[in-house]
Amino acid sequence: MYGAMDLSFGSILASLVVSTVGFGFFLYGKKQLRMPQFIAGVVLMVFPYFVGSPLWMLGIAGGLLVGLSFAIRAGW
Repeated sequence: MYGAMDLSFGSILASLVVSTVGFGFFLYGKKQLRMPQFIAGVVLMVFPYFVGSPLWMLGIAGGLLVGLSFAIRAGW
């Protein structure tokens, strides 16, 4: 099963952390009507289901958060 979520402790923990951060951004973006945070939150909550490796999960999440930071600084 290539590309499916692994059920090891590391991948479950990484998925939980990334999704929790995403849920926080989702709620903030929804409440404050901030579209970049809302979109980043949705993506952070959904993509861990499709990535099996904890290192890839954390790397992708870090990249998304850096992209969010650039989007905010650009005035979105």
